[in-house]
Amino acid sequence: MQSVYEAAGGEAGLLRLAHAWHERVMADEIVSHAFSHGYHPQHTERLAAYWAEALGGPAVYSQRYGDETSVVRMHSGNGLHEEMDRRAIACFDDALDAAGLTAEPLRQVLHDYFAHSTTTTMAQHHESADTVPDGLSIPRWSWNGPQPS
Repeated sequence: MQSVYEAAGGEAGLLRLAHAWHERVMADEIVSHAFSHGYHPQHTERLAAYWAEALGGPAVYSQRYGDETSVVRMHSGNGLHEEMDRRAIACFDDALDAAGLTAEPLRQVLHDYFAHSTTTTMAQHHESADTVPDGLSIPRWSWNGPQPS
């Protein structure tokens, strides 16, 4: 069976999606605040690599950039931001359309993955990045949702 990564167009498809999402969040008055302190010049490439690994692609993110601990810490310690999360998810849904990832069930699986990651994994340590444990691995997601570690 084809992985979610493959169905999304592999590296090129997820890079299109990452660019489309980043473009939308930077235009959103609420979500763009998350980037107000700056971001890595290869943010979209790193994001696409992260999504690729999570969705069944190669482990490029882990090999080149870091583990899940570093990603969660980057998103932690900023307090609760439910409105920002909702808007980031809406931007992702718009980005799916822009990237041409509209076929079902792929669209729903990608939406579910992003919504879950945004509202659970990345939101667990809203009070402090210091509470994020060391050694976390990137969670995997398949057609059936989250996969056991």
